Amino acid sequence: MRALPPERLPDLAAEVRAAIVDTVSRTGGHIAPSLGVVELTIALHRVFDSPLDKIIFDVGHQCYAHKLLTGRREEFSTLRQYGGLSGFPRREESPHDQFDTGHASTSVSAAFGIAKARDLKGEKHEVVAVIGDGAMTGGMAFEALNHAGHDGTHLVVVLNDNRMSIAPNVGALSDYLRKMRVSPHYWRFKADIEGLLRRVPVVGEGLARFAERVKNSLKYLLVPGMLFEELGFTYLGPVDGHDLDVLERVLQDARDFHGPVLVHVVTQKGRGYAPAEDNPYAFHGPGPFDPDTGERLKSNGAPTYSEVFAKTLVELAGDDQRVVAITAAMPDGTGTELMARTFPERFFDVGIAEEHAMTFAAGLAAQGMRPVFAVYSTFLQRATDQFIHDVALPGLPVVVAVDRAGIVGEDGPTHQGVFDIAILRAAPGAVLMSPKDEDELRHMLKTALSLDGPAVVRYPRGQAPGVTLDGPPRTLPVGKGEVLREGQDLVIVALGNTVHPSLRAAEALAARGIEAAVINARFVKPLDHDLILTWARRCGRILTVEEHALTGGFGSAVAEALAAGGAAIGGGAEARAVTLKMLGIPDEFVPAGKPALLRERYGLTPEGIARVAEAMFPERRGEADEMQTAATGNGGGRERA
Repeated sequence: MRALPPERLPDLAAEVRAAIVDTVSRTGGHIAPSLGVVELTIALHRVFDSPLDKIIFDVGHQCYAHKLLTGRREEFSTLRQYGGLSGFPRREESPHDQFDTGHASTSVSAAFGIAKARDLKGEKHEVVAVIGDGAMTGGMAFEALNHAGHDGTHLVVVLNDNRMSIAPNVGALSDYLRKMRVSPHYWRFKADIEGLLRRVPVVGEGLARFAERVKNSLKYLLVPGMLFEELGFTYLGPVDGHDLDVLERVLQDARDFHGPVLVHVVTQKGRGYAPAEDNPYAFHGPGPFDPDTGERLKSNGAPTYSEVFAKTLVELAGDDQRVVAITAAMPDGTGTELMARTFPERFFDVGIAEEHAMTFAAGLAAQGMRPVFAVYSTFLQRATDQFIHDVALPGLPVVVAVDRAGIVGEDGPTHQGVFDIAILRAAPGAVLMSPKDEDELRHMLKTALSLDGPAVVRYPRGQAPGVTLDGPPRTLPVGKGEVLREGQDLVIVALGNTVHPSLRAAEALAARGIEAAVINARFVKPLDHDLILTWARRCGRILTVEEHALTGGFGSAVAEALAAGGAAIGGGAEARAVTLKMLGIPDEFVPAGKPALLRERYGLTPEGIARVAEAMFPERRGEADEMQTAATGNGGGRERA
């Protein structure tokens, strides 16, 4: 690529864009961000010598061109598929991927750490962080800029700004200032003048200070990046992110400069693909679409959980003026966009700042409001301290609507929502619940808003089961589960979206001569101890099912309840013993893949649940072993489960 003459580079950019559109139209993925940085990525790889030089992409939404240019063109069709290329940078995938990413605002911190390690080891290579204007709204990015600027270590930060156009005069002025400020003649002249002024008798120091104030005033007027200058970075830009010649010259200047440098690059999100240019928000991370028209390929049927949440929230907000909605840069994904249109004065998008969002909600609640913070499970991880310290400790009535809880799918391990129960259930006074379907979601949101303390409602991504809605939202008895099916041989205690598969598993077990009761737990905290203990003792065998990590999850809560209730947990041969089996996500990160395939991997299907339940009967072990031997493709998942 470095050997290509400049006139061939537009052809390369067009080929990269065509490959991205072709693949993402089939696999889904973050197309608009990647299309917007094609020229920037080409320029980075022509100026810097990857993998010797380290290029770190923030989040990784924009890494598709990088993957194509670093030896993964033949595999690119497997993007975001089970066993294929990750949709984000992964160190195990390529030496050109310097840091595992997936969450926003981490690149500058990581790059600064890599740069300091370089210096400590006496190595000589460049370190570049590529961060978007959206990720720059995260406080962690400014913490890193503050530290790196103060330290003075050489580091290049590329700010990819895709929300701003460049006026010709601004571009010309910034190019002039760039040339002047990186010129060694400018810095030598500046030092000579300051030295000369200070040598003038009596008034020298005063003249020097006056000149410094004039210089700074002019910089504030002329240089758009003074915020970064004050943080200790030399600011270059803004520059046209689609002009390869200018990009290469500016990146070369940044590379050759000493100390921390920030290059402000302005790009167009979705560049080169008309549907994405016209609607970059919709094409940020779409599912499969028609590459010729850009039309999204949607399945018909039941609404999504997010859609049901959104409509219910607006309905409840219409009845209660205290209800407000908060999102951290995800109004469309969480459904809160409907609240923004209906009650704009009671909707707040705080940017990529989950920590701030949680404490902001606490402040609202402290003054009598009823805030609902809608957030993806994976991003909720960032606000753990704020939930415990600012919400749970003072017992404030903040509702956390945890979207995308459980297996999410193709975005892989950084986005699977399988840790929220383990993180949140330790907080005293918090109420945690999970609906079995969209109707129960409506009632749980109503219940959460009726409480005088913190409440968490977790629900999965995608389409709901499509059940009939049972009247207007109503409050549920807190901490009470429900028996959906009776049986005397085994009790299956299921949570959330595993309830309906557990019911189907019970039907399959009945055909094999095993009568299984099924309990919809509803609440993780407070857990319905009495109901679970009663049925565990009655049946002698209990199977918990959850789409969550087993470590510290719902099954762990049930085990704690059995122990606290005096039930002996062990083999069936012990007197009065209860045999407990927990089915969920084992101690591993969930890979990328279609949700149905991943649920099969972990046994979270009706067939998988029935297979694990039947294995709990020693007298039927021979038959169960024969079934397991006959099955193919997911034995590892069964063993871990």
